[in-house]
Order: sequence, then structure tokens, then C-alpha cells
Amino acid sequence: MLQAHRLVRGILLGLAASMLASLSAATGQPSSIDAAGPTYAERLGWPPGTRALIVHVDDAGMSHESNLGALQSITEGIANSVSVMMPCPWVFEFAEMLRRHPEIDAGLHLTLTSEWDLYRWRPLLAGTAPGLLDDQGVLPATVAEVVGSATADEIEAEIRAQIAYARQLGIEPTHLDSHMGTLFATPQLLERYVEVGIDTGIPVMLPGGHATLLLQQLRAEGGAAAVERAAQLEQLGRQLGDHLWSSGLPVIDDLHNTTYGWIPGDGGEGLSDAELREYKVERYVAAMSELRPGITMMINHASAAGEHFLAISGSGPTRRGDLLALLDPRVAAAVAEQGIVLTTWRELMARRSAVAPAEAAATSGSAAAAQRAAAPRP
Repeated sequence: MLQAHRLVRGILLGLAASMLASLSAATGQPSSIDAAGPTYAERLGWPPGTRALIVHVDDAGMSHESNLGALQSITEGIANSVSVMMPCPWVFEFAEMLRRHPEIDAGLHLTLTSEWDLYRWRPLLAGTAPGLLDDQGVLPATVAEVVGSATADEIEAEIRAQIAYARQLGIEPTHLDSHMGTLFATPQLLERYVEVGIDTGIPVMLPGGHATLLLQQLRAEGGAAAVERAAQLEQLGRQLGDHLWSSGLPVIDDLHNTTYGWIPGDGGEGLSDAELREYKVERYVAAMSELRPGITMMINHASAAGEHFLAISGSGPTRRGDLLALLDPRVAAAVAEQGIVLTTWRELMARRSAVAPAEAAATSGSAAAAQRAAAPRP
């Protein structure tokens, strides 16, 4: 673990030297995929040009409705991966669902915030991590509060505790990702996130390839801060992607993270299921044509949100719309028509393990050839 820590820290320190060049690149056109070399899909054995897609449901374990939506969207719809919020009260129900469906690709939605007003949760290490407690004795509501109050050591201890607790409940995570992106908030937290993934041997959600869609999303926010954030991601993402790959873990090329905002009017309030379905289906179908070569993870929040979900959040319509769209055959048809290959984190890890021996042999052969070339001639 110490070696991984030093390697990641070296990458982070090296970022400063190339920041000006990255900022310049961020203000122009997106990077060429061809110029960046093969995608991670190609490196995992898919043919050049393959567009592989993980349709990923966030927030399992957060509520009963979240659990029902995640399960239904995977067992009856086009979703094929999910991540679980371990500090939340409904995690026990989802753990039981996974026991009944062990084939489901389930990771951990590492949770360091508790964002709703009247429905909240505590960190697993509430007694030993005071920086992760707000004045109500629960996880802070915002990413900024976490960054301002918790130490990196507290955060790392908490995410390791969430992994251990998942295993205690019989969940062997296929991957790790970050609720509300908290672990991407600072280089120090990103370092700990990557380090934990390498140390535990669990794949980490980090767009380490061309990141075309994610960079477009960031740049669309406008302003100098968005440009700088995109530049940091473009540089640091590729370097950390290389490091994860060299550590034996698979890496994705891109992240699609806009479905939560696909909701009309005033948060979709008052819309019928038919209206929600049509609105979301149109956007999911269009999004399939925007995917670039490589492996993309498309995040959604499919939930069977009904009237009781209003006691938690006003986000019920967009979550329910995700579920309705993912169950709609038109979205599945769009995936097929576009020639998109559906994959999972479990498959990515299996493919990464399969290509490792060939990589090792190639590296060994190159080293031997170099030694022969350097040897003095008689």
C-alpha cells in the first residue's frame, strides 16, 4: 500500500508541471481519441471502434423505492450494474436482494454525505471520525462540508469500513464509485480513493481514457473554474488511469453523468408516468448515438419513487423517469441499432485478468531483448 501511495502522490505532484498546457488544451477542441492510442476497450480485447457501455444505477440501499427500482431496472430492463450506499438504513434489504440475485454486478457507492433534510444517515465510524459528523450527528450535507471538516485519514478509514461492512453482509464489491463525487473533490481524496482500490484489488470508477462526454459536461458549465476543472481531469485522469491499469485493475474511458438533470419544467412535478417515460426515452435514445469508442459508464438513479418518496426528496420524478425509460424496449432497441456492447464491472475485471499474462510475457520479452542489445559483443 505504501508503494501505491507514493506512486499516486508522484502523479499528483507531476500534474503541476503540465497544468498550463492542459488549460490551453481545455479551451480548444476535445482531444483526439486516435491521438491518445487504443481505448481501454481495445486493451481489454474488444475490436477497435467498439463502444462498450455499463448502464449503472446509483443509490441502492438509500430507500425501499431505490432498491425496488435498481432491482427491476436490472432484472427486467437494460440496466446491468448498481452500487450500494452502505451507511443507509435500507442496505439490509438490498443485501438480501443480492443474495437472491448473485449474478447482479454490484459495487459500492462510497458515501460521505447525507444530503436530504429529513432523512439522513451516520458514518459507520461515527464514534471515531468526528470530522465526518455535522451538528446533527450525521454525515455532512454537502461535499464542501466534508472537505472542510474531515481529514483524509478519517475519510480513508470510513471508506475502508464501508468495504468491510459490505463483505460482512455478503456483498463482494465488483467496483467502487463515489456518492456525489466527494472523492473527486480534491487531489488528496482522489489519491486515497485510488489507493484503496489498488490495495483491495477492487476496480475504481475513474474515467482514465478520452473522457469526451465528461469533459464536454464540465466545459458546458462555463467560466474559468470549469475550464480548469476540465483540464485537471483530462491530465490527472489519464495518469491515474495508467496507474490503475499497471496495478492490474480495469479502467473505463468515459463517464456519462447527465441523466439526473433530464427532467422538464419544475422538477417534473405533476407529470404522469407516460409523460415521464416519453421525455426520458427520447433522451436516452439520443444519448446512445453520442457514445464514443471505448468503455463508458452511464449513471442513472432508477427508482420506483412514488408519493412516499416525497418525504425524502423532490427528485422522485427524475428517478422514476429513469426506471420507466430503462424498462422501455425503445432504449434497448437503440443500443442494439447502434451496435453498442453492454458490459459490467465484473466482466471488465475478468478481461483485465485475462490479458495480464500476455502483458507480462511481452514486458519480459522486451526486457530480455534490451539486455541482449546492451550486452557487450565478444
